[in-house]
Amino acid sequence: MKPYGNQLNLKKKVLNESKKNFEKIFILNIKLIHQIFDTINISLLVLIFTLFFLSFDSQRKWSNTYKTLSKTRAINHNLIDYISKIEEFYISELESHNIYKKTKPEDLIYLDKLVEKKESLFRKNLNSFIEGFSDSKYQRGY
Repeated sequence: MKPYGNQLNLKKKVLNESKKNFEKIFILNIKLIHQIFDTINISLLVLIFTLFFLSFDSQRKWSNTYKTLSKTRAINHNLIDYISKIEEFYISELESHNIYKKTKPEDLIYLDKLVEKKESLFRKNLNSFIEGFSDSKYQRGY
């Protein structure tokens, strides 16, 4: 029976060694799976940060574009105001052409030209001096 005992002992050794090999393989597989998951997690983190900075940059560009568009819109509103004022002026001018009648030479009244009196500088100064004396009668001085 001894050989059978050795066989049992041999089977136990083989079972123990296969169990140990299976545990080693299982541990290696778990380590490999953990490394794969760690790599995926790190890759995802890098991807998230990269996309974050790209979106931050695109948000900054969009803000600058929006600011420029707002300024352009304000300028366009001012231009629309100016254009409407100019249109109003031209429309009033066109309407005024219809109101006024075109004259003919028969419609005009000719006045005779008045002759201007030429007065000497001495006479003009003398008259203003005399008027000043006549005005001073009614003024009282203190």
